[in-house]
Amino acid sequence: MRGRVDPIKMQRLRAICTSCALTRTKCAQRGDRLDFREGNELGVLDFPHRGRNLGANKNGSHAMKLISALTGLLAGFAASVAMADGHLPDLEGRTVVVVTENAYPPLQFVDSAGNAVGWEYDAMAEIATRINITVEYENISWDAMIPAVSEGQFDLGMTGITIRDDRAEIVDFSDAYMRSEMVMMVRGDEDRFSDAASFAAGDDLLMAAQPGTTPFYVGVYDVLDGNEANPRIKLFETFGAGVQALRTGDVDLVLTDGTAGNGYVDASGGGLKIVGEKLGTEDFGFIYPKGSDLVEPINAAIASMKEDGTIEALNTKWFLEYKLGE
Repeated sequence: MRGRVDPIKMQRLRAICTSCALTRTKCAQRGDRLDFREGNELGVLDFPHRGRNLGANKNGSHAMKLISALTGLLAGFAASVAMADGHLPDLEGRTVVVVTENAYPPLQFVDSAGNAVGWEYDAMAEIATRINITVEYENISWDAMIPAVSEGQFDLGMTGITIRDDRAEIVDFSDAYMRSEMVMMVRGDEDRFSDAASFAAGDDLLMAAQPGTTPFYVGVYDVLDGNEANPRIKLFETFGAGVQALRTGDVDLVLTDGTAGNGYVDASGGGLKIVGEKLGTEDFGFIYPKGSDLVEPINAAIASMKEDGTIEALNTKWFLEYKLGE
């Protein structure tokens, strides 16, 4: 059976061979096709330089590039075969650098003991076990995360990132691991407004938001007047800073997904509450550099976690049982 080759990886291999032809590297004759075998599966690559040679140049760098590219391609090919058979792939302990913000409880945050914890950390640990990867964590601010992942500085980003078409132009998304609904979080004694319309009507009422986030855009276009520079929107670098401004009375509203909002409300001892109707739904996904070969294996792990109840168990732990601040 002939295997399907990832078109992006094929493009990379072709780029290597085109470069070889342009530099007139002398290689061992292999024709215009490369066959490779993985188990009982056969994959074929047709190269663009018909009649040219493939192999090593004087210092062997071309061969090393080709071997490196083939190694990655075969790993992805093997993973695809494993997933097609209904089994999770084994990535053989591969190191995956994950970047997060640690500022969006209960998905990921630093607890009172100074430990980085949360739903996404537990989920990633489970994924690592299922597909055999070694996870290393880095931290970065929200506004720098998507560009940094897009540029390949990190293998994966996680911070409750809403799956959106505009973002998908520069990064790849995993399948959704969570669906949440946007809600309005206010102080517990708030009585000046009770929904989006009455908030919009109060010219002196202020909203906190992180620039470039889904709550920011919902606030601009669904609650206020569509002006992204509206002075009623006060910008904060982290979600937690916006919540703190709400507590101290510097702003009057924070839009958030229901999961995080309910966690804050439950931990507030009556200091915060949710008002109004839900303002739509959003799906969360992990992000990767375009063309990442981690997308399919991690999607397979997410699917298996949904199927066996692991996702639901994480939801119960972090959204029902865990109390923020304890």
